[in-house]
Amino acid sequence: MNKELIQNDSKKSIQPSAPQTSSPIPGNKKTGYLNENFQLFHIKDQIQRDFDFHYHDFNKVVFFLSGNVTYLIEGKAYYLKPGDILLVKQYDIHKPVIEASVPYERIILYIKNDYIRSLNDDVCDISTCFHEIENRSYNLIRLNTTLQTRIRDNISQLEHALKSQEFGSSLLSNSLFMQLMVYLNRIVLEKEYIEDRASLKYDSQTEQILNYINQNLSQDLSIEALAERFYISKYHLMRKFKSETGYTLHNYIIQKRLLQANQYIHQGTGIQKAAEQSGFQDYTTFSRAYKTHFGHAPTAK
Repeated sequence: MNKELIQNDSKKSIQPSAPQTSSPIPGNKKTGYLNENFQLFHIKDQIQRDFDFHYHDFNKVVFFLSGNVTYLIEGKAYYLKPGDILLVKQYDIHKPVIEASVPYERIILYIKNDYIRSLNDDVCDISTCFHEIENRSYNLIRLNTTLQTRIRDNISQLEHALKSQEFGSSLLSNSLFMQLMVYLNRIVLEKEYIEDRASLKYDSQTEQILNYINQNLSQDLSIEALAERFYISKYHLMRKFKSETGYTLHNYIIQKRLLQANQYIHQGTGIQKAAEQSGFQDYTTFSRAYKTHFGHAPTAK
């Protein structure tokens, strides 16, 4: 399988992806492993590279610096400009489409969910920005010059702290990370970003279908049921979904159900109940699909 190759300019480096078992959805793969609370990568390259659709089991922030890149996230295409920020929620299926005629420079931040939860208090949840972009179905943050400068300064300080061997560099890194996340949440919650719909392309009906699927994974999501609900022939639905998203309707639903079931299991839900709540009516089918996708049978946490 193709790995998401990363050249790391910081002290921390990502572990290479372990060999993956075949997935129920060809091309939609988990990539990257996160062994730290968070990791930052500053990458500049000019390589012709075709990415598969993939997902992560952690949250991801992309700070776009230069290049000619379109980012595809859950059926939407974002045409990026220097200074743009993309928030990619855990399990969002995505890929960049890169024009290699110009250098592609970006800073990528991987963030472990458990770490975010450990930082929250009764008032503030710094994962709110990821939930908000999901609710708004809009992953792009485009800032004015003043806010761009503030965020870029914060990231530069964080990069320096991560590389530093000075006293307290780890504490400073965590503090700067927290500061960055607070800024991003304020920007999203207060809608301080520029909403440039010209930089976004998507099909509104496909968006409605995607939203319905992700909000109703436990319900009947057969092609017949969806076609009836959205007043479209099932054959046209299948063709349109594949054309707009890059993956088949059936396989998309199976993967989303598996990911939700896996999350329920990690939260302590019983395996059979997790399967049922995620839309699997037959446990044998669920167990087989789970093992094929994750490489092992489902186990209680």
